[in-house]
Amino acid sequence: MCLWVGLQTLVYSLVSKHIANLIRQGEHQTLDFKHSISDSKKIARSLAAFANTQGGTLLIGVKDNGNVSGVNSDEEYYMLEGAAQMYCKPEVKFEVTQWEINGKVVLEVYVKQDAKYLYKAPDNLGKYKAFFRVKDENIVATPLQVKVWNAIRYRKPVKIEFSNKEQTLINHLKGNKEITIDQYSRLGFIPRRDAENTLIKFAVLGIVNLQIKEDEEVFVYTKKADIL
Repeated sequence: MCLWVGLQTLVYSLVSKHIANLIRQGEHQTLDFKHSISDSKKIARSLAAFANTQGGTLLIGVKDNGNVSGVNSDEEYYMLEGAAQMYCKPEVKFEVTQWEINGKVVLEVYVKQDAKYLYKAPDNLGKYKAFFRVKDENIVATPLQVKVWNAIRYRKPVKIEFSNKEQTLINHLKGNKEITIDQYSRLGFIPRRDAENTLIKFAVLGIVNLQIKEDEEVFVYTKKADIL
């Protein structure tokens, strides 16, 4: 009997430590807190954003300030399932682990990144839009993000002639690590459309990644640029 009690205490300690470690991180690119699920459409945005970006974890039953509030596990799960099946296009797959802390239930919901589809969910007006995760927010995908995603997803053979303009871009990336379309347009003395097309091709090749920084779309170089 004493052994059983000791084992239960150890398990509880490990559970508490795991959840506490997640809460301590605060909300960020791959972690979101939800006090409860009152609107399946809002949860659908988080699921879609995680699937479209780097994947991530939802802690349901945890307030924004990190306090554990707990949830009704059955009710919350059904609303979560409804969000994934009814309000995500296509359906987002997820895994759920139920934890109990001080008598309160917390659901840990894990969503994998899935580049196979561009997942959409209803925006505030009920229109289905692709969502991405930026820091601790779910944002509607910009037209450029959709272009880059489609170019990568449906990639075709990419031809890039490394003229002085392309080499100028590579040199800039190596020195400054990032560039916008407008910056490259001015730097290379080329039309904005041509600058955009070249940067999208670079994204397909994995030379740059598109990121949103302070409401600005920025192409950030990767280590692949070092071999060019």
